[in-house]
Formats: sequence, C-alpha cells, structure tokens
Amino acid sequence: MTSIEVDTPHGPARAELHCAEEGRAALLLGHGAGGGVHAPDLVAATRAATDAGVHVALVEQPYRVAGRRAPAPAKQLDAAWLAVAEDLGERWFADLPLIFGGRSSGARVACRTAEAGEAQAVLCLAFPLHPPGKPEKSRAAEIDAVENPVLVVQGERDAFGRPEPAHHREVVLVAGDHSLKADVEAVHRATSEWLAKVVRLLD
Repeated sequence: MTSIEVDTPHGPARAELHCAEEGRAALLLGHGAGGGVHAPDLVAATRAATDAGVHVALVEQPYRVAGRRAPAPAKQLDAAWLAVAEDLGERWFADLPLIFGGRSSGARVACRTAEAGEAQAVLCLAFPLHPPGKPEKSRAAEIDAVENPVLVVQGERDAFGRPEPAHHREVVLVAGDHSLKADVEAVHRATSEWLAKVVRLLD
C-alpha cells in the first residue's frame, strides 16, 4: 500500500494505492460524505478488485484531507476527483482502463464524472437515490447518465432508496441498510463477480 498526495483545484487530495499483481485495470473509489476510505464496503471492494487483477486507489477528497467534516459542494468534489483521476492515470495507471466508483456521495461523484473522466465502468456502493423520506428529490439522472456498465450494491433496508436495474446496470441487494456493514462478504462477492465480467470486456 502506497499513500500519495495529489494537487487539485480545491487543495490536496490523498490516494491510497493498493496494487494488484497483474494490473489489468484501475479502480478509483471515493468515500461517503461523512466517512472515510476505510468503510467496510470500500475495504471489501478493494479486496475484490485486487484479487481480480485490478489496481485500486482509495481517494480522499480535499475537504477530508484538510480535516473538515462537512462535504464540499458537488462541483468542487467533481473537479477534485477528475484532477486525481487524471494525475493517477498519467503517473500510476498509464495505458490502463479506469473504473470509477465509491460509496454513497462517492458513488454520485463517480457517476457525474464518468463521461468526462472516460471511465469504462462505474461501481456504486449504496447509491443514495434520494434523501431519506424524500423520494421526490430523486438523483436518478446522475446514475442514468452513465452509459457504460454499472454495478449498484444496495442494502435491502436502505432509507436512501435504490436505483432500478437497466440494460447496462446491475443492481444487487444485500442484507442491511445504507452502511452495507451487515454482510460485507456479499458486497465482496457481488463486486468480484461484476469485475470479472468487466475485465473480460476490457481485455
């Protein structure tokens, strides 16, 4: 594991790199609004990816690196994420296809930036489809805009709702709520199976 700082338009971000033996692709994973990169589902996804021959970068947004708890506005999150993706794509993952992903807020960032960052696929852990109790405030447009393969791993009792499956979007329900802590092995298994298919397509 290697930890590096990356300059972004909104201050330094941090990337924790977990390298696979083969390195057939690279997966960038972002954290939730109030959490860090060591959330149980992100750890499970990291393990699944490296086992599948995919490098992982756990990306810590500048507001977290600076010690702030309140997340930055969406435009700042997206700009910082794209700066990290560009830097890592040049310095660490040259010529490798990139997969974007994250949990909750990080999944939204991954979806919003997928096209601009040329992500070949997107992994969404606990995508927050709407604020709890406010289904009318849907964020479906963010995930619907992704045209490449998408995996959504969602807790069956997630108060933030869940996206529907689509022709290029797989939705796997696991036990538990928005935290995805109840069955991390199910998160690992779903991520492993999906990444194996994605990597075959990319090869």
